[in-house]
Amino acid sequence: MKYSCLAILMFPLFLNAQDCKLNKATDPFTKETTLSTGFMFFSGASLTIDADSKEVDLLFSLEGANRCFDNNSTAVVHFEGTKVKMNLRNAGTMNCEGLFHFIYKNSVNTTTQLQKLTTQRVSQIVFTDANKKETTVILTGKDQELLISLGTCLVTEAKTLIR
Repeated sequence: MKYSCLAILMFPLFLNAQDCKLNKATDPFTKETTLSTGFMFFSGASLTIDADSKEVDLLFSLEGANRCFDNNSTAVVHFEGTKVKMNLRNAGTMNCEGLFHFIYKNSVNTTTQLQKLTTQRVSQIVFTDANKKETTVILTGKDQELLISLGTCLVTEAKTLIR
């Protein structure tokens, strides 16, 4: 009887774990495991979140020509239902392919910024490129739910990669 009650109580945990669909790969040379959400497509941009034992990388790919980003390029993240904004810099290399990175250290204690990005509804992100041209990416309700579910899942699973 005790075991059947325990199984019934733990069943929702197994259901929640099944919702987490991540791409897992192992580098053939370093034998390091990486996790990825795959691409999430939004209006005007796409996002993939990748993790390895050292870092969690949110890579935005903005549509359109001549989107050059360098280390002075910024992104302002707006959260739904609040006036609070998060200002971030491009953590990737200089490029003109429209690629913008948010990179965080993969640790047992998730950084506040990464936690906020993956648990709160992001309404829009305003990217400012090297030429001071702004590009706004607006997330719909469905986009917000996708970002929260896959982001939370990846951040949780990324902690298992830490050596």
